[in-house]
Amino acid sequence: MPALSRPRLLVCTDTYPPQVNGVSVVTSLSVVGLAARGWEVAVAAPRYPAGIRDAFAADAWRNGAGELLLLPSAPLPFYRDIRLSLPNAYAMAQLIDRHRPDLVHCATEFSIGWLGQAMARRRDLPVVTSYHTDFSRYTDAYGVPWLRPAVAAHLARFHRRARRTYTPSAPAAGDLRALGVRDVEVWGRGVDTARFHPRHRSEPLRSAYGRRDTFLFLHVGRMAAEKGVDVILSAFARARAQLPSGAAHLIVAGAGPRADTLRALGGDDVTFLGNLDREQILPRLYASADAFAFSSVTETLGLVILEAMASGLPVVATPAGGVADHLRDGINGIAVPALDADAMAQAMVALVLDRDRALTLGAGARETAEALDWSHELDRLDASYRSVLGERPEHARSGRRVAAGA
Repeated sequence: MPALSRPRLLVCTDTYPPQVNGVSVVTSLSVVGLAARGWEVAVAAPRYPAGIRDAFAADAWRNGAGELLLLPSAPLPFYRDIRLSLPNAYAMAQLIDRHRPDLVHCATEFSIGWLGQAMARRRDLPVVTSYHTDFSRYTDAYGVPWLRPAVAAHLARFHRRARRTYTPSAPAAGDLRALGVRDVEVWGRGVDTARFHPRHRSEPLRSAYGRRDTFLFLHVGRMAAEKGVDVILSAFARARAQLPSGAAHLIVAGAGPRADTLRALGGDDVTFLGNLDREQILPRLYASADAFAFSSVTETLGLVILEAMASGLPVVATPAGGVADHLRDGINGIAVPALDADAMAQAMVALVLDRDRALTLGAGARETAEALDWSHELDRLDASYRSVLGERPEHARSGRRVAAGA
């Protein structure tokens, strides 16, 4: 079929700015980047409460979408930062009729993603999906391991219906293929290497957290059970006990349902900052730290790992899931066993006592990130979308136009 000069895309997602997490960041960057590459993009996403703090550039995430349909949502009782959207088939049908998409991308497996997929299939529209999170592994962290088979079955059904599924790591792609998902593409392993850069280092910012020679550890992420932030806090407490007073400080940035519990575990020389502006403050914080600590073993990517590496920070983490694609022990960080606070503490002490090693690993981290510039990933997504459209039979496409205009 002939190439479309202005193809139309509908993105259906259950998380979007101003909510802050890896999925909302990647999805909004994709919308803006695809609009710049000639796509006419509409987005269906949850409506968030008025006054929620926007960690993104003012309206930058809105500008890529020609239309932004915000559907009513309610907070999950046990995790109020996550909004559960109410399916609104009528509003979604109207959006499809107005926008007349050539392709529908369902970025999440919940109510909006599921509704978008169902309605696209009903209208014979090609659908692609994203697999950002292995929710089946979350069942262990939340104490309901018996739900894991049911969650895995839902994920398998959802992604098997897609023409193509995008996931940001090789291990995640393997998981999908094991579930019977056929067309899987590793995509989304990008980072803005200009925004997250060592040149943003700020000595005045560093001085707020200790002496001039205080070694600053940083963690950025959601305060949720599956992230294992308690392991980082325990490791830092053990490392601090082996170091002179004031030799190290831990900064934790992020919000979530376990924030109050984790703050109570913080102790001395630990600062909690909540969610931060991603355009100015967070890049300065990354660049002003000396090392990054990460303990989650459920990531398909771990976007904050790449942001830290782009900022020149050595990473102390477990090479599990998507993190395994990028963490190289002794080259850009230190690998530790899963959820092992003692091993992480030993790695922290080693970095504090050997600043030259920390600088060498940090340089290796920056080199890793430079090969993953986000603009290249957006070019790849543009080409991949167009290849999906090129695979579609012409008669089905013309039939879809009649249905959409009916």
